[in-house]
Amino acid sequence: MTPFTLEATQGKARAGRLRLAHGDVPTPIFMPVGTYGTVKAMTPRELEGVGARIVLGNTYHLWLRPGLEVVAKHGGLHKLMGWQHPILTDSGGFQVFSLSQLSKLSEEGVVFRSPIDGTQYNLTPEQSMLVQATLGSDIAMAFDHCPPGDAPRELVQDAMARTTRWAARSLAVPAPAGQARFGIVQGGTHLDLRLEHIDAICALPFDGFALGGFSVGEPIPLMYELLDQVAHRLPADRPRYLMGVGTPADLIHGIRAGIDMFDCVMPTRNARNGMLFTSEGKVVISHARYRDDTGPLDPACECETCRGFTRSYLRHLHQCKEILFARLATLHNLSYYLDLVRRCRRAIFEGRFDELADTFKVGQP
Repeated sequence: MTPFTLEATQGKARAGRLRLAHGDVPTPIFMPVGTYGTVKAMTPRELEGVGARIVLGNTYHLWLRPGLEVVAKHGGLHKLMGWQHPILTDSGGFQVFSLSQLSKLSEEGVVFRSPIDGTQYNLTPEQSMLVQATLGSDIAMAFDHCPPGDAPRELVQDAMARTTRWAARSLAVPAPAGQARFGIVQGGTHLDLRLEHIDAICALPFDGFALGGFSVGEPIPLMYELLDQVAHRLPADRPRYLMGVGTPADLIHGIRAGIDMFDCVMPTRNARNGMLFTSEGKVVISHARYRDDTGPLDPACECETCRGFTRSYLRHLHQCKEILFARLATLHNLSYYLDLVRRCRRAIFEGRFDELADTFKVGQP
């Protein structure tokens, strides 16, 4: 039984609700990335305060550190990190393939050496699902082969076929009670391969489906063109997840194409580096023009950062490399992202999403 209910549509855009073991998740939704069991600079209560209802954990990194024994002693990832709401865990596939110089691929899986201490690990579809079972995530991703963005067509086809075989092996591992499982569609920038792989992966009994292998270096217009042609072809009765994407404009376009779920490190990473998203466009807080700016970061934002501090003070904290800057900047960027998807959801219910999308601020990142 799928944990997803479709509640409203406008064109291809959808508003729905995911019912998961640790609570309901309204969609469209953005998932802050908590690689090591923490969304950098944020406490769980702060995440709740900005509207986060599901976060992403990284199977690969949590397996290496702190390790499954430590996670199990806490009773799972939720208790380890003090987060009471749903968690999605990736399969580890993207990480082992992005560290290809440390790994060796076979049909069985991927043997790799830890970049921390050189310890050898063997990550197979079965092992990935067992790790995610120990983590106790609400959604576990099937183990997939994510080829490089510039991979030739033959390699993309090989990765697709292997991903399909690995998806079946992932599903063959018994799931812990309450854990949903999502399959991943590959196919690179080839429309015909994307459609072919949708048919193969969506024939398997997953609770949801993801588009992988986007935002890995391909031109943004090409990604948008492909999303327009493939996202709505994923099953309508299950959630659709676009992995690792992206900018606010990417979210708007993805929702318009029929995507329900997003994750990206951009709001948190950019925050720590001094790049902030606002209703008036990007703010690079290190710029000298903010030195004496006593206005709020974003006059349209109600987050603690915007209500309590000036652009001048934020610039001062950034220039002094104060830890408080990372916290306030991250709180704001996540507030911006989560408010954006809430506004999109509300607009879909009210039949004005196209208007919101068409008037999304020119020049907005």
